[in-house]
This record gives sequence, structure tokens and C-alpha cells, in this order.
Amino acid sequence: MSAKRDYYEILGVSKGVDEKELKKAYRKLAMKYHPDRNPDNKEAEEKFKEINEAYEVLSDPEKRQRYDQFGHDGVNGQFGGGQGFSGGFGGFEDIFGDVFGDIFGGGFGGSRSRRRGPERGADIKQRVSIRFEDAAFGKKIEIKLNRTEECDECHGSGAKNSSGKKTCPTCGGTGQVRSVQRTPFGNIQSTRTCSHCNGEGEIIENPCPKCHGKGHTRKVKTIEVDIPAGIDDGQMIKVSGQGEVGSKGGPRGDLYIVVNIKEHEFFTRDGFDVYFEMPITFPQAALGDEIEVPTLDGKVKYTIPEGTQTGTVFRLREKGIQKLRGHGRGDQFVKVVVDTPRKLNERQKELLRQFAQECGEEVHEKKKSFGQKIENFFKKF
Repeated sequence: MSAKRDYYEILGVSKGVDEKELKKAYRKLAMKYHPDRNPDNKEAEEKFKEINEAYEVLSDPEKRQRYDQFGHDGVNGQFGGGQGFSGGFGGFEDIFGDVFGDIFGGGFGGSRSRRRGPERGADIKQRVSIRFEDAAFGKKIEIKLNRTEECDECHGSGAKNSSGKKTCPTCGGTGQVRSVQRTPFGNIQSTRTCSHCNGEGEIIENPCPKCHGKGHTRKVKTIEVDIPAGIDDGQMIKVSGQGEVGSKGGPRGDLYIVVNIKEHEFFTRDGFDVYFEMPITFPQAALGDEIEVPTLDGKVKYTIPEGTQTGTVFRLREKGIQKLRGHGRGDQFVKVVVDTPRKLNERQKELLRQFAQECGEEVHEKKKSFGQKIENFFKKF
């Protein structure tokens, strides 16, 4: 029979390794050579035994001291002549509680998990529609939420009275049930959520008549929300602590409000700027005029220069939307649209015919601009 390998060599660590690094090296190798990951692999099975034997000795300060002093002879008595490790040493279960949890996501080897504690409530997402002006300047609004509230009859316990609950007889109040499985490497404990109490550790014998044992009911709640100035269509507002109620005293979730902005009759928006089409008459465009332009703040005066063409855009600074979380406002852009008259009397029609004739002559001879033609026409009167 071949001589045993050095335990430090087996785990790939130096002789002065500390407990943390020793455990880290062991877990890595144990996961690699575990029989469940290497079915029908005798070589992996032997390595797995060897790794556990080495760790069982080196993780125990007393055994490690004897091993460092006397080698394998100092610990053979503990291992029964090297025929494998016993199922009762402490290091195996402590480490495999972590190792098997990593491999299978379960609780092996004395899981530390317990009955469920306080849990945070779910978040709520709700849409609201607001006016164009409210988005521009901000506003406090009221919204109605259909959400869970703690039952005011049992105060969230779910029981009719203080004696309405009792400890779960299946799990003994831990919320989990343990089972032991015998393997070639010793006994392995596993845990699972108790199906009798669903991990609560308690069962309700006399449920609350109002909430039927749930501990909460649904209610319509009205809350106030501040809409910040400058918010845009589709943006979201978070209101902390206004979501669904938590369980077992846990905090509420949050409320997320998605804002939809209604279209305005006259204004459109691009970022923090506002756009507006301003109709003016033909004489105003030709001769110029002082006009009143609607803005979000009310009407402001603006002088249209003579000869203004339809489609001309001018800017009103700081007449746009309040910048969200910033200083100042956007601008308002005004597009001039010349409004063609639809109902003319005979005198007006005759003047326009003369004007058309005058424009026709000028167009062919001097190629003057439309504005110049208007100017020359009205100089005759």
C-alpha cells in the first residue's frame, strides 16, 4: 500500500496557512471532487476522501499540532488506521453546510436559516395624466391607490385574538424541517421549508374574521403627490414608503408614478422649449406691427418687422418650461404664419387685382422680391 501524501500538499496550502485560507482551499477542492459532481468516478471519490481526511486533521488545532510534530503517526489513532473519517467530527458539517449550499442551493449540515422574518412590501406602479401647464410649473395633486393595508382588526397578526395562533407542531416553530441522509461519507443533514406552516413557524387556529387570516385587506387610499416643475411626458416619480404593506412588520414598498402630459391646444414642447404658431394678417406681415403673443405666463408684446415672411421664427427667452432640478427656463419659439383673408368686399378685391397686376409687371421686369412689390404697391395710395 502506498504511503500517505502530506495533508498540506493534498489541500495545496503551506504549513503556516491560517484558518480562513485553509477553509477556502478545502471548499474549492471538495466541490470539485464531490461524488455528486463526478458520478461513477472512483478516482474522484478517492480524492474526495483524501481531501476530507486532510481537512479534518488540519482544521482541528490539537490534531494539527500532533500532525506537525509526529506526522501521520500522530493522528492515525483518531482516524482508525486511515480507513476514512468518522461521521461525527465537527469540521465536516460546519464546512459542508456552506459547500452543499453552493452546489445545490440547499441547507445541508446544520443550516443556519430560520423562520421567515419581516419582509418588505411590493412596489406599486401607477399612471397619472396632468395638464401641460402643471408639468411646466409643478403642482400638488391627489391620487387614489388600491393597495394592501394592515388589517385594523387583528393588526396584521391574522388571528382573531392572542390565543388564535400556536407553534407549528411539524417544525417546532423553526419554519423548517430537517432530515438526515446516510452516505458513505457520514450522515448529511438537509433542511426544507415546512409545508405545514409555509415557513412561518406558527399556524392560525382562529383566523381573524375581517381579513380571514391574511393579516391585511385591500383599501382605496388617497395620497398627495408633488409633481415637480419641468417634468416631461413618460418620466417617473418615486414616492418612498407608499407601496404595498410589508409582512411581519416589514416596511412598505415604494410607489412609482408614470406621468402622462395632456396635449395643449396651442403649445407644443421639445425638452424645456415651447413652440407656438402665431397667425398674423397680410398687412401686418407687409408693414410690420406690434402684436400680443400668448405664452405660459400670459400675453407679451412683440414687434413684427415689416416684410416678415410666413414661416419666420423668433425667440422669446426664458418663456419656456422650468428646468427640472435646475435653474432657469427654456425659451419659447414663435413661428409666424400669414393668414390669408377669406371674405373680401369688392373694394378690397379691386385693390388686390391692381396689386396683382402691379406685381406681375414688376416680377417680369425687375425680379423684385414679394416684400418689395407690396411696399411699392402701397406707396401709390
